[in-house]
Amino acid sequence: MIPLQSQPAPTVPDVAHLLRPGTLRLPALPPLALYVHFPWCVRKCPYCDFNSHEAAGGVAAIPEARYLDALRADLDAALPLIWGRRIVSIFFGGGTPSLISAAGLDRLLSELRARLPLEPSCEITLEANPGTFEAAKFGSFREAGVNRLSIGVQSFSDEQLHRLGRVHDRAQAVAAIEAAQRDFDNLNLDLMYALPGQSMDEMCADIDFALQFAPPHLSLYQLTLEPNTVFAKYPPQLPDEDAAAAMHEWIEERMTGAGYEHYEVSAYARPGRMCRHNLNYWQFGDYLGIGAGAHSKISFPGRILRQARLRQPAGYIEGALRGAPLAESAEVRRGDLAFEFMLNGLRLNAGVPVRLFTERTGLPMSALEPALQKAEERGLLQTVIERIAPTDLGRRFLSDLQSLFLPLHRK
Repeated sequence: MIPLQSQPAPTVPDVAHLLRPGTLRLPALPPLALYVHFPWCVRKCPYCDFNSHEAAGGVAAIPEARYLDALRADLDAALPLIWGRRIVSIFFGGGTPSLISAAGLDRLLSELRARLPLEPSCEITLEANPGTFEAAKFGSFREAGVNRLSIGVQSFSDEQLHRLGRVHDRAQAVAAIEAAQRDFDNLNLDLMYALPGQSMDEMCADIDFALQFAPPHLSLYQLTLEPNTVFAKYPPQLPDEDAAAAMHEWIEERMTGAGYEHYEVSAYARPGRMCRHNLNYWQFGDYLGIGAGAHSKISFPGRILRQARLRQPAGYIEGALRGAPLAESAEVRRGDLAFEFMLNGLRLNAGVPVRLFTERTGLPMSALEPALQKAEERGLLQTVIERIAPTDLGRRFLSDLQSLFLPLHRK
């Protein structure tokens, strides 16, 4: 997220101010999703830069009831910002949300339903690790209302799982997938490639094995060294750029041949099984984020608001329970909106409809035209049938393409 403008974080939303005329004129409000962050893990993976924390004292010491109280208080404080708006998707992310007890998740979903109007087709996703402890609860999660499960397999190689610091092995991953398939027909598997010391043959074996389960959705991420991680401090030997590019090309060809659409940089889906929650992000929809470190983007007719919650679990719990869960809150600057929209939309291989830019930002198309022209001249972008989409070259050099839309004062 682009850094927010410095200003005191409000404890109570000033809805009256947010509803006044502003610098934007949004013709309609976009779809609204809900993100719920669960910040604890059994172990922090060395490549992970998410807001996740090892539970001091183990899983049994996680203050689940108190955290659920904080989530409820956080949501109650945020409700005035979204009165009357329906929720199109809910995503439980982390951390490891599958560490929550079945009773705790049932309580949480009941409290969400009591406060928020959900669309009848609302997609409710929960991220899960393949550990035996979590997999035993999959059926209860389905009974509570979760209708999409995302399992963080990462690799089917025991050697690679050890290198990645994962707490499960191949056998547990297979058992978790088989358990999930008994209760969920909407299932995603997360895998990574270009892993430490990984050969092309090893990577191909991972993907081919995953395809034997015929999951409706696969998220395939290239391992990158992110700042402030153990891998950044002690870098493992990864495949070079040419090898990683060859892996990506093989994956795209293999997945297409298996009947999957490569619809987003790292996402492949069978027809009708794209992740609605993530699509809402890429199409510059709105989302309310609650939980430690969660981010929000909420639109009003004249402005767009971004918020970030307190990151540390203990500080978040304390702040939320006294009505002050926010670390930052600010309106998105008009001059940043074109970049923010394109930063998201260009991740989609099919791009975004031209009309969506004005609908979601309140800006005229003229705000994009200089950068669009430059991108088209470089062969990175194409506008076909009222749709802006990256070319094959643009997808390959996505960061270069996105940077063309940076406002001048940020270049």
